[in-house]
Amino acid sequence: MKRYEQFPHTADIGVRVYGADLPGLFGNAAFAMFDIIADLDGLTGTVEQAVELTAPGPEELLVAWLDELLYHFYTKQVIYYRFEIRAFSGTALKAVAYGRPVGANRNRLKTEIKAATYADLAITKADGGYMTEIIFDT
Repeated sequence: MKRYEQFPHTADIGVRVYGADLPGLFGNAAFAMFDIIADLDGLTGTVEQAVELTAPGPEELLVAWLDELLYHFYTKQVIYYRFEIRAFSGTALKAVAYGRPVGANRNRLKTEIKAATYADLAITKADGGYMTEIIFDT
């Protein structure tokens, strides 16, 4: 199963994300966002960022998760490339994001993303797993 694919969207960036389960979908959504922000090919690093979030439902949790990672990207200047969801309930998650400081890797940066949006956001069951479409404000 592929992680994600981009689709055309006026003025912003749209991605269709897939996952075998909801934690996988959340991890792939984070990967898609950072793959748009930076060249992740072969990236390794030693930075670990713990994330704990709660929200009223899975869609709200997904936006909170992506926006929290963006916050850490912009405030700590870290490119995240791997995401491990350690606990997930649909309204709460505990995860670790692994990354590398932007520092000497500025040449890897590609596209600025300001936020994940709620525009037409819905998590649905798909063939053998889950799917969602996310619009990123650029």
